[in-house]
Amino acid sequence: MAQFPSTTGASGVWTLDEVRNALMGSNWPSVLGPSTIIQSFTVSGSWTCPTGVTEIEYLVVAGGGSGGTGGAGGASAGGGAGGFRTGTGLSVTAGTTYTITVGAGGSPSTFNRGSSGNNSIFSTITSAGGGGGGTDQSGEQSGGNGGSGGGGLRSGAAGSGNTPSVSPSQGNNGGAGADASPAYSGGGGGGASAVGSNGTSTSGGNGGNGTASSISGSSVTYAGGGGGGCRTPSPAGSGGSGGGGAGSNTGPVAGTSGTANTGGGGGGAGYDGNTPYALGGAGGSGIVIIKYTQPATTTTAIFTGSGSWTAPTGVSAVEYLVVAGGGGCGTMGGGGAGGFRTAAGFSVTAGTTYTITVGAGGAGATTSGTQGTAGSNSVFSTITSNGGGGGGAFDIPNNGGNGGSGGGAGSRSGPGGTGTGGTGNSPNTSPSQGNNGGNGFAVPGTQGNGGGGGGATDPGGNSTGSSTSGNGGNGTASSISGSSVTYAGGGGGGAYVLSGTGTRGTGGTGGGGDGGQNGTPSTAGGVNTGGGAGGQGLDSSGNFQGTAQSGGSGIVIIKWA
Repeated sequence: MAQFPSTTGASGVWTLDEVRNALMGSNWPSVLGPSTIIQSFTVSGSWTCPTGVTEIEYLVVAGGGSGGTGGAGGASAGGGAGGFRTGTGLSVTAGTTYTITVGAGGSPSTFNRGSSGNNSIFSTITSAGGGGGGTDQSGEQSGGNGGSGGGGLRSGAAGSGNTPSVSPSQGNNGGAGADASPAYSGGGGGGASAVGSNGTSTSGGNGGNGTASSISGSSVTYAGGGGGGCRTPSPAGSGGSGGGGAGSNTGPVAGTSGTANTGGGGGGAGYDGNTPYALGGAGGSGIVIIKYTQPATTTTAIFTGSGSWTAPTGVSAVEYLVVAGGGGCGTMGGGGAGGFRTAAGFSVTAGTTYTITVGAGGAGATTSGTQGTAGSNSVFSTITSNGGGGGGAFDIPNNGGNGGSGGGAGSRSGPGGTGTGGTGNSPNTSPSQGNNGGNGFAVPGTQGNGGGGGGATDPGGNSTGSSTSGNGGNGTASSISGSSVTYAGGGGGGAYVLSGTGTRGTGGTGGGGDGGQNGTPSTAGGVNTGGGAGGQGLDSSGNFQGTAQSGGSGIVIIKWA
C-alpha cells in the first residue's frame, strides 16, 4: 500500500478531502486486526503485560553448566545444558510488570567440578541451570545435577537432569565416563532432547542434543550438552546440537564454551600429560522469549534491559522513546542526563527483529582528580541516544564531561579554579537530545561548588556563589507508556564550604540525583530514567560525603497500532 502524505502541516492529521481521495485510490490503511508480538530477552529485565493480553506462549532456557577442568589423573566431562521449558496458555495479568531473569552460563572452575549454570525465570516458570562436568582435579568425578546433568568422569556417576523435577521434563541426564585406557574419558552433558553419551575407552562422550523451537519466528535449537574430554590422541566428544561446546583432547586446549543465549553446556577439558591443566568450556547463557497476541489496539513494549523486538505483521511505523544511561557523579559536579530522543512515524519492517540496547548509568568518581564516568548509549534501530556526561572533579579535570546532556563542572579555590560544564547534545542530533551542564564557582578561602548536570529540557544550573551549587536541569515528560513519566533529569552539584553546610544542588525532574553537602550524601540517578547522579560534595574538613553515586540506567519504549 502506498504512503499517503498529509498537507495539513500537522503530523498524523489529514483533511476530509485527503481521506476521501486516499480511500478512492485504495491508499488508506485498513483497520488492523490482532497482531502477534515476539519479545526476546538475552539479559535480565522486565515485561509489562499490555492491555487486552491474558495469556502468552513462552520459552525459558537456563544457563548451561561449564565443563570440568583437566587434572593430574586425566581429562574431564562435559557440562549439562540449561533447563528447557516451553509452553502455551500461561496466564498473565494486563498492567502487571513481570521480572525476567536470564541465567548466566557456569564459569569454568580451576580446581573443582564445573560450575552449574544459573536459573532463568519468567513468572511461575523456572528453568534450572545445567550441572557442571566432572573432574579429576579435586576428585569430584561425578557430574552435577541440574536442568540437564553434567557428564561423569572415569568412574564418577553422571549428573541427573530434570532437577528439580518438572513436567514436561526440562532436560536429561549426563553420560558416564570410562575409567579405561587409552582415553580415560568423560561423558557428555545431557541435552534437552537426549541423554549425554557415555565416554568409552577410545573417545569422549558426545553431548546430548537440544530441542528446536520456532517461537522466535524461525527454528532455533537450544540447550545442547557439552562434549566430554579425553586423553590424547583419542577423539573428544562433540557438543550436542543447540549450542553445546565440544570437548578437548589436548592439555593446553580448553573445552569449547557453550554458545551464548542457547543454554548450551561447556565442553570438558582434555589431557596430554602436560601442565598447566586446561579449563573446561564455560556454559552458554540462557534466554527468555515470550509471544502473545495483541488485540487491535495500541501496543507498547517497554525494555528496562537489553533484548530484541520483532516488528509484527502489518506494522510499518512505530513511536519510540530512547533514553540513555545518566552520567556518574563527580566529586563536585552533577552527572548529565542520558540522551532523550522520541518521535512518531518511525519506519520499521514487519517480521524484522531489531536489537534493543538499554544503556547503563555511568559510575561515580572515586578520587578527587577523576571525572565521573559517562553513561552508556541506548539504541533502537538507527536511533542512538548518547550517555550523559560525567560530573566534574574537585581537582583537575574539573570540567564536566560531554554527552547526551553535559555533566556539571567542579571547582576549587586552589589551582584549576572554576570548571566549565560539559556540552550536551553531543554528538549533535535534531531535535536535540539534551543540554549543557552548569559551571562551577570558586572563591579563594571558601573552596567551591559544583554545577548541575544538564537535563533533557533545561541546562544544568551554574553555581551562583561561594556556598550555592547548581541544580540539575529538568527532564522531559513522556506519556508513551500510557501515563506521564518524566525522564532524563540532570544531577545536582555538590557543595564544599569551610564553614556551615553550603547549599547543594537539587536533582532535575526525571530522576536526577541530589548533590551532597556537609553532613548529607548525594543520591544516585533514578533507575530506568537516565537521570544523572548528584555531585558528591565535601564536608568542612574536606572529606567526601557518602559513596560515589552512579547515573540512572536508561530505557527503550516502542509503541505501535
